[in-house]
Amino acid sequence: MASAAPIEKVLEEATCSICLAYLTKPVTTDCGHNFCQDCITQYSEHREPESGTKIPCPQCRVLFQKGKLPPNRQLANIVENIKQLGLKQGNAQKEGLCERHEEKLQLFCEEDGDVICVVCRESRAHRTHAVITIQEAAQDYKVKLQEALDPLRQELEEALELISEEEEKTTELQEKVENQRQLITREFKKLHQFLSEEEQLLLQRLAEEERETLQRLQDNITKLSEQSAALQQLITEVEEKCLQPAAELLKDVKSTLIRSETVTFQEPEAVSPALKNLYKICLDMKEMLERFTVDVTLDPDTAHPSLILSEDQKTVTYKDKQQDLPDNLKRFDTYPIVLGFNKLMRGRHYWEVEVGDKTNWTLGVCTESVTRKGKIYLSPENGFWTVCLRYEEYKALTSHLTPLSISVRPKRVGIFLDYDVGEVSFYNVTDKSHLFTFTDTFSGTLHPYFYTGYKEGFKNTSPLIICPVPAQAGGNLCP
Repeated sequence: MASAAPIEKVLEEATCSICLAYLTKPVTTDCGHNFCQDCITQYSEHREPESGTKIPCPQCRVLFQKGKLPPNRQLANIVENIKQLGLKQGNAQKEGLCERHEEKLQLFCEEDGDVICVVCRESRAHRTHAVITIQEAAQDYKVKLQEALDPLRQELEEALELISEEEEKTTELQEKVENQRQLITREFKKLHQFLSEEEQLLLQRLAEEERETLQRLQDNITKLSEQSAALQQLITEVEEKCLQPAAELLKDVKSTLIRSETVTFQEPEAVSPALKNLYKICLDMKEMLERFTVDVTLDPDTAHPSLILSEDQKTVTYKDKQQDLPDNLKRFDTYPIVLGFNKLMRGRHYWEVEVGDKTNWTLGVCTESVTRKGKIYLSPENGFWTVCLRYEEYKALTSHLTPLSISVRPKRVGIFLDYDVGEVSFYNVTDKSHLFTFTDTFSGTLHPYFYTGYKEGFKNTSPLIICPVPAQAGGNLCP
């Protein structure tokens, strides 16, 4: 196999030093250099003769006769053969040498952006271009490259920040989807449980109605049977009387007639086989929750002195002036807080509170043993399971505050305590949406919790109102 150097030498001989391509119709100068016929002709037309009609060779500067260049047919055939072999021009530069002239590459053409040798510098391709040393060019471009690095690094930093933001959004979305998935599963689990209980309740009521109705029908049958037997006996007696001789017939005949004329048939009690419309179930979660509604009232012994309770103990209003009340152990003395009188210990309990246009409130449940004097820190660890509105932000007062996503401002809030399961759920009754659910293990007595907040100028002056128990509510059906 031929070495790389001879091949490059052959390729160089087959290349025009003016156009730097394979020779086309090659011609030979007096000095023995070969050029494309068109290239050397154009070169000659633009050069002034230096001696008579002679001009310098583009490659070695030796003078040759203008217009008298013989064709080199043998070289033309060689070039064609090289083309057919598929050999490529311009193999890798060898040890910093020009691949065409094997001269040291020490110049840089600023117009073409090429590293060239001194021979290239004098060629037609670069003769009119600005040329500097490669050291100067390298230093200039190094400065430019360094200047280009800062914007590129800035762009990279911004791109990485955007990637980080999108990754955070991805994580946030996945967390929200998982939370929604758990919420849907939990809420439908409740719904399934409610429906199962509703089914058992309705079947129980149906069985009771069946038993009561059957008993009434059986009583009617018994009474009718007794009357029928008495009538049959009287009919037999009258028929036998009619067959007796005259003297015997007339004996006690008046008594028989009186009994037959005074006999009365008693109509049975009307009993319809129709059933009551027991099967009336609504899948509305609120209606299901209302089955467990409890009649919550406020405990005046726990109310902060600035709180005014209504006579029915269903409404609490904050007043700037404190009342003169006994400072008992149950009373909150620092914040406008009042507890519900109800003792919640087992089962399920649901109530609703009207918050209206208040700008500051907290609702939920707490243990009976919570701190009532001095500063209070609301968290499950301290016995409080609450949500609040503060500074126009809705939050669940978890160990670390949890912001709540609210699309419709709640005018009424529903609180559902499932003591045995260990859940306290909050609902926006206004749009029937779920707000938040605490999951914990309860022990001891819990109470409904109410915080009115302070007045904010002319804002937050409305009371907290415990909503009435719906007429269809079944009360707490759990043991």
